[in-house]
Amino acid sequence: MITPAPVDTRVLAVANQKGGVGKTTTTVNLATALAACGKRVLIVDMDPQGNASTGLGIAPEKRSQGVYQLLVEDLALEEAETPTLVPGMDIVPSGVELSGAELELIALDRREYRLKHAVDRARGRYDFVLIDCPPALGLLTLNALVAADAVLVPLQAEFYALEGLSHLMRTIERVQRGLNPGLTLQGVVLTMFDRRNNLCEMVAADVRGHLGERVYQTVIPRNVRVSEAPSHGKPVLLYDLRCAGSQAYVRLAREILQREDSLPGRTAMVS
Repeated sequence: MITPAPVDTRVLAVANQKGGVGKTTTTVNLATALAACGKRVLIVDMDPQGNASTGLGIAPEKRSQGVYQLLVEDLALEEAETPTLVPGMDIVPSGVELSGAELELIALDRREYRLKHAVDRARGRYDFVLIDCPPALGLLTLNALVAADAVLVPLQAEFYALEGLSHLMRTIERVQRGLNPGLTLQGVVLTMFDRRNNLCEMVAADVRGHLGERVYQTVIPRNVRVSEAPSHGKPVLLYDLRCAGSQAYVRLAREILQREDSLPGRTAMVS
């Protein structure tokens, strides 16, 4: 058996304290697009709802070894990794037990570092680790931010978008000061975008005015096929590659890889 050459792993927490902005959709489809670019990708499903696991067709009976066991029972990461139908992409699934993990973590030593300890074992084996965070700032999200190199923020182009983003930015700053000094903002991606809606364009201009180049040029449109895909247990890139949503996630993956190339000390990731 040939052992793959070690890679420079990038760990991204996909986070927004507001629900319904496309975190899981972005995690699953961006990961799929990165895998389609030839990258080895691991998804960590930190949301107790387990939507990323469901959206990748992981049946409940195949989730007995997952994030809960990783955090609470010190299960080795390799034992929790589950192959997906996407070549080159694995997932650490989420089961119903994870809903009680917040309370159980309180009593554990170094409770904020439990995920970091596990995810560090993925370094060198995957190009990217994407952590799908729950829509709240609790110990699960905190574990994700401590384990991550950077935060990717899906942001719906709506009236309160900047208010929610400012809360998240303050959270990132607090984590930087106290728990993970190396944490950075990877970027903001505008989701559920409708170019026919003047408000979307106004919000986009406002966000770009505040954050400049940290906002990706690629926007993810509202798209029926993107909404349908999870019910079939597939990423939209496998459900309908030609649809506007799929093509947007492919462009986002390419843009992220190009930006990664520009980081100090990084080797070229765009082939």
